[in-house]
Amino acid sequence: MGKRMRRAKQICCCASPRISFLSPHTAFSCFEADVWTEIAKYLDGKSLVMLAVTCRWFYQVIMEESIWKFACLRDLQVPDPQLVAFKWIDLYASAFDGSHSFTFRQQEKHIDWMRIGAFFFDSPVAFLTEKLIPTVEISPEKSTEKMLRSSGSCMLNNIKTGIWIADLQLVRCPVCDLNTCDGTMQTLDARHIELFLCEGYLNGSWEYKILGSYDIRKHADGASGGIFDFKHIRDPSTTEVFNLKSWVGEPKDWQPKAMITLHAVAVNTNLQENEGLHVKYQAMRAGADGEIVSIRISQQLL
Repeated sequence: MGKRMRRAKQICCCASPRISFLSPHTAFSCFEADVWTEIAKYLDGKSLVMLAVTCRWFYQVIMEESIWKFACLRDLQVPDPQLVAFKWIDLYASAFDGSHSFTFRQQEKHIDWMRIGAFFFDSPVAFLTEKLIPTVEISPEKSTEKMLRSSGSCMLNNIKTGIWIADLQLVRCPVCDLNTCDGTMQTLDARHIELFLCEGYLNGSWEYKILGSYDIRKHADGASGGIFDFKHIRDPSTTEVFNLKSWVGEPKDWQPKAMITLHAVAVNTNLQENEGLHVKYQAMRAGADGEIVSIRISQQLL
């Protein structure tokens, strides 16, 4: 007598295995949070937010400070400042949400802008100059006004250390003190990463103060400016800023150009025939005697 064939199990469509003993809110706990933390390091800010809103479990994982700190330092390409006063997700948002200094005030005077990038103040001393030459005079013993008039540069103390973000702004005059000017002004605009989150800045109690201004009464080949961490001004990466041939463009290239390194930022715009420039230096402090949290170097045609 022949053997009976065992009836084969009916083929059905594929289905994911169910975890019946877990609730929908805890189902993802079967995955390792550390794995998703590692995966998150490869996502940009927008992707992180999109993943966070998919469910409560992902929200808890993605909202970890370590993830947003990693994303912020990675995308800005700067070192860890060790200590910050705000959450890293807020710092990331203020750096990448498209905001700039004229977003908050003087919007009617703003024309255009471009993000240059981020650099790092390791020391509380800054060197500012509108002459991007390696032999520029550095005389810390002189007053700011004397340095500006003699060499177009100056030293600033009590800079807030950490991550700084630099933009190039194009604004309508008269933002400056030349009431007869109806042209435009170029501004190298740098700020500490925490500035847009500070109450003193948001309520307008922190204001820019003029450090000094002067006129160049002759043709200027370009409108330029640089901000340097004085401690690192002789670093090989910083000295690349003074190699203008590598980044400013040909003489008839009128597009603004920028150079940023770990401890410095500079801009240059080649100019057509002109009668000179008006140059102005400004700084903003966190309160009357607070640290300097923003710096501007502005130029306009005379």
